[in-house]
Amino acid sequence: MKFFLIAALLATCAIPAIAQTTQKPPLHGKNWMAITGKPLAATAGAMIFSKGGNAVDAACAMLASTCTMWDVLSWGGETQALIYNPKTKKVIAINAMGVAPTGATVDFFKSKGYNFPPEYGPLAATTPGTPGGICYMLANYGTMSLAQVLAPAMQLAAGYPIEAQTANSIEKYKDSIKQWAYSKKIFLTHTGEKREAPEAGEIFVQKDLLQTLTKMVEAERMALKKGKTRKDAIMAAFDRFYKGDIAQEFVRGSKEQGGLITMQDLAKWKPVEEEPLKVNYKGIDVYKLQQWTQGPMLLQSLNILENFDLKSMGYNSPKYIHTIYQTMSLAFADRDFYYGDPRFPPAEPIKGLLSKDYAKQRASLITFDKNNPGIGPGDPYPFEGKTNPFVQLLKSRGFEPDTSKRNFAPTHDLRNTLGMTEYHEKLWMGTTSVEAADKEGWVVSITPSGGWLPACIAGNTGVGMSQRMQSFVLDSTLNPFNVVEPGKRPRVTLTPTMALKDGKPYLSFAVQGGDTQDQNLLQFFLNVAEFGMTVQQATEAANINTNQLWLSLGGMKNDDRKPRPGNILLHINTPEAIRNELQKMGYIMTFEDRTSGPINAIYFDWKHGSFWGGSSNNGEDYGIGW
Repeated sequence: MKFFLIAALLATCAIPAIAQTTQKPPLHGKNWMAITGKPLAATAGAMIFSKGGNAVDAACAMLASTCTMWDVLSWGGETQALIYNPKTKKVIAINAMGVAPTGATVDFFKSKGYNFPPEYGPLAATTPGTPGGICYMLANYGTMSLAQVLAPAMQLAAGYPIEAQTANSIEKYKDSIKQWAYSKKIFLTHTGEKREAPEAGEIFVQKDLLQTLTKMVEAERMALKKGKTRKDAIMAAFDRFYKGDIAQEFVRGSKEQGGLITMQDLAKWKPVEEEPLKVNYKGIDVYKLQQWTQGPMLLQSLNILENFDLKSMGYNSPKYIHTIYQTMSLAFADRDFYYGDPRFPPAEPIKGLLSKDYAKQRASLITFDKNNPGIGPGDPYPFEGKTNPFVQLLKSRGFEPDTSKRNFAPTHDLRNTLGMTEYHEKLWMGTTSVEAADKEGWVVSITPSGGWLPACIAGNTGVGMSQRMQSFVLDSTLNPFNVVEPGKRPRVTLTPTMALKDGKPYLSFAVQGGDTQDQNLLQFFLNVAEFGMTVQQATEAANINTNQLWLSLGGMKNDDRKPRPGNILLHINTPEAIRNELQKMGYIMTFEDRTSGPINAIYFDWKHGSFWGGSSNNGEDYGIGW
């Protein structure tokens, strides 16, 4: 039974969602849960658990496997993680996002005629973060060796039956892949034939990547022979990737193809363990990474929505959809202007942005008769006792930071630029998610990304380089906190989530999908917390997507990135009565059968001492529990 049926029911009856049939069954386990973007990668997590590993070990194995399988990401991408440590009973954040390399300046990109850094190729690459992220998490919170955790990925690199999704993506992007010799060598296994990509089910071999992973394992083994600790031995593998012969080949291959990354860039980079941000929503503590991600956007949204009785509106009723849309537009307007790397000036007003009083002020701007196409950034500075230094800049953009005034800007018709299919492909491209939990209490939520197809491979490493540079801006009037600068992390869309209730894990969840990630995760959370859905029901439930935001990924023209005020994506089976109400409110509606990236989640059933796993029916995501 489709979820649009309960939408019609709840539009008139304000009751929690009752049990609904799902396309995929919920997962159950009492010992462990492993969920990720590919069935074989979920199996890799299960293999590690079966050998006595904890959730961190399993998560690292799944991450390594998804990167090897090009699950819309690669080894040269970036890793963002939240980990619940049962020993300290705290959530910690792992920032394994790469940084802009030497020479990556505004003047450099503008000299090439760019409005944003490019989408693809060596100039799109930040320093790789995922290898370092795996090493750091495993060394500090895992129990196994790198050799054990990388064993499934190394078997996959030696040859695995490639899935149709990845094989067809290679064929689709083969003209771009041919630009880069090292990519062509690996991906186009049938050069000169009509279909140059591998066929579905063909054994896909990556000798260069296997050699890179072997070198890392060798470094660990040699360190152990010298009497090093498990942790130090794993970090020896880290050093070989970022400072040794792997780094040398990576840099050589990048520079040969026009890239900027230097040996010094790699040697200086390291993962950062940081304090996550959190808000409390009706007794539930919700955790996100810091403002170098878009994660606080979900936290801001929850603070705003706390001022409304969502349950009485009914799941996906016109009023509920309108309230969610307006809330997300308010939070995205702040994200687009105020978020950036906190390690670089100016300092983001994050305390003000997450203030409950600021949220009340933002909530007061919502009216229930029509969409406001001119929602702009608010002024969070007074809520942390400061004066906004960017008032004039906001005014020059047509926004008045006095939030008592209503802002309106010209609408931007989506149909004048990207078609909807291409637009949502750009929203959903790249990234996967990893969810793991064990009976000892370890919980891991990861949203890794970068190096998706068509990927530029760095020399003979087999490692696809990141494309995350495109999330920087070159124009400070768009966002003074996210202007490209060497050593800086871009403000990314990648955003794992964790929630605790009564001091214990409640939900762990993540999704792929660019700017839609926190939109989908917000609605998933409300589906469970407000409407009583199981995690599987909530992952499959129809969402809405707002396009009233600046795209973080995509074309290098401003028009490709601009907000589309009032544009909303709805499920294709949205009832006519709801469509009519939204049209009266000024929404420009488009419809798809898929309204979310694949959400993966774990619910902690403390009453019965078990896990519930949810894995969306969108895509190839899969889970295993025991």
